[in-house]
Amino acid sequence: MHLPRRAAAAFPLLFMIARLPGGAAASPAPPSGLDALARGEAIALIRHATAPGIGDPPEMRLDDCASQRNLDEAGRTEARALGARLRQSGISTARIRSSRWCRCRETATLLALGPVVPHPALDSFFASRDLAASRTAALAALVAELGHGPPVILVTHQVNITAFTGIVPAPAEIVIVDRRPPHAVRETLR
Repeated sequence: MHLPRRAAAAFPLLFMIARLPGGAAASPAPPSGLDALARGEAIALIRHATAPGIGDPPEMRLDDCASQRNLDEAGRTEARALGARLRQSGISTARIRSSRWCRCRETATLLALGPVVPHPALDSFFASRDLAASRTAALAALVAELGHGPPVILVTHQVNITAFTGIVPAPAEIVIVDRRPPHAVRETLR
């Protein structure tokens, strides 16, 4: 588990407060990110699994996976393992939305947690940084639109996750954020 620096720095202080003499009862520990995800209190943003290279070729087309940068076998293995880890944590089904890029759709499919619905709010803006603000707003709207219910998993790109959370995820890394604004990061998992 990887926690943002600001959260990790707070743990020693919280531990000391919980151990104060005088019989003061400590507050129950907040649920783990995966527990919060399972209960619908948080959403998971997943960066697509390993797809060698950076960006896409200039001739890339959404309707042609052969024109894109795609998962390699290591990436496929990562995506399957990620799905297994989520199932071991009690998440057997989820509402899955994915970028329309093939590497994201394949990652989402290999999680094997439910049907994958492509959504343009999750599309990369790596080659068009001027779209960062509008894509991030669209992502926030998508989270609000999905509302409370079964777990939500959004498979997207590094630039999208970084713009939304400030975290630079590794391939196949999960960033779990609160469902409600300001979408505070609960934890990151790999």
